Amino acid sequence: MHTTTQVGIIGAGPAGLLLALLLHRKGIACTVLEQRTRQDIEATIKAGVLEHPTAELLRQLGVGARMDQEGFVHEGIELAFGGRRHRIDLPELTGGKTITVYAQHEVIKDLVAAVLANGTPIEFGVSDVRLDGLETARPTIHYTHAGNARSLGCDFIGGCDGFHGPSRQAIPATLRQEHLKVYPCGWFGILCEAPPSSKELIYAQSDRGFALLSTRSQSIQRLYFQCDPSDHVDNWSDDRIWAEFQARLANTEGWQVQEGRIFQKGIIAMRSFICETLRHGRLFLAGDSAHIVPPTGAKGLNLAAGDVVLLANALARYYRDDTEAGLNEYPERALRRIWRGEHFSWWMTQMLHDMEGEDSITRRFRRAQLDYVVSSRAASTALAENYVGLPFEGIEQI
Repeated sequence: MHTTTQVGIIGAGPAGLLLALLLHRKGIACTVLEQRTRQDIEATIKAGVLEHPTAELLRQLGVGARMDQEGFVHEGIELAFGGRRHRIDLPELTGGKTITVYAQHEVIKDLVAAVLANGTPIEFGVSDVRLDGLETARPTIHYTHAGNARSLGCDFIGGCDGFHGPSRQAIPATLRQEHLKVYPCGWFGILCEAPPSSKELIYAQSDRGFALLSTRSQSIQRLYFQCDPSDHVDNWSDDRIWAEFQARLANTEGWQVQEGRIFQKGIIAMRSFICETLRHGRLFLAGDSAHIVPPTGAKGLNLAAGDVVLLANALARYYRDDTEAGLNEYPERALRRIWRGEHFSWWMTQMLHDMEGEDSITRRFRRAQLDYVVSSRAASTALAENYVGLPFEGIEQI
């Protein structure tokens, strides 16, 4: 079975779904292919800190109602170290900008519903995805769906299928310019039934390592602490987990973490990755297929949103003006924001995590950096501006 469209999108994550919405808004036909089922992608629990530009984009696209109703607008974050907590006032330092805590899987639910509602096809549960003819004017995506071999002919392909997807692998290895840093630590994350311990996120640095306190709702909390990425959740009893959080988040004011029933545990590895080859013929990479960030800076979904705003505008310009100028410019323009987000995530990770085997002077350097960030308005402003998100280039064209 062979079908055709203008833009074939591989991947129904944030990048692919946002790109589909943006293209529909511009009158460009597309089809989305996703290897997982709809139930899988909507049930995969992931953190979600939405930058100010990302939240505004969701509202502009008409998919922000549930975010505004159920999400948490935060006007600050706290840096905790040396037994004290220090607040970074985001609106005061950034001209009124905030962040919204709204889980990524909830964003996915909203985007899937909106894409299907406007008539854009999403084929879930596809397999054996293969890209062909990328350097021709009519590339093809071959795949299997419900046991049947299919193909999708298109003008362009949006590779939004994540780090392990087939899109980036379709670019010859000799042509891909990639950069990778693997961190010697991971995050042990839990979800628990407990009231909020804090109104805002707390990023804690201690001699025992990093910890992060976040929230999901008035009754569900999300917490992380730095761990060995090769560790296993079975090594950590609930009592041991809570003892570790209390030790890493302890302060001199007698404040303690609210404990509760832990119903999910998991360990995630951390890496920084960028594929600078964002275009190969008629294939364009966006989102996690092009870049991965450590979660410390809360940039993953937000970088993806910035990518697809640029890509959608470039595709619209092609169909409107019959020029590839915007498509040719896409890699360079997207990479400017990608590298800024990657650097901020690396900087936050280096400042807050104790790395195995490092010397005592490095630990003291880290504490000196934290002292400077919370005592200098210039340093606090730099953190706040990056944390709430730099403006999306080309957003005025949406």
